[in-house]
Amino acid sequence: MTTATEPQPLQTAELPTTPCSVVWSRGHAYVLEGFRARWVGRDDRGRPHAISGAEMQRRGWTLTRTA
Repeated sequence: MTTATEPQPLQTAELPTTPCSVVWSRGHAYVLEGFRARWVGRDDRGRPHAISGAEMQRRGWTLTRTA
């Protein structure tokens, strides 16, 4: 359940396109790799994890960390 004070994932907004931009998805930070146009972060076990911009849109994302 979410409350009115919790930031909601940006579903319709455009993902940042500047290399090294940071977004949050499912409690993890992801950084845009400019030369490959993919989002890189870590999974729940601390392993490197890379996803495409389309996958990031499907997962939902925010510019700020959520609890």
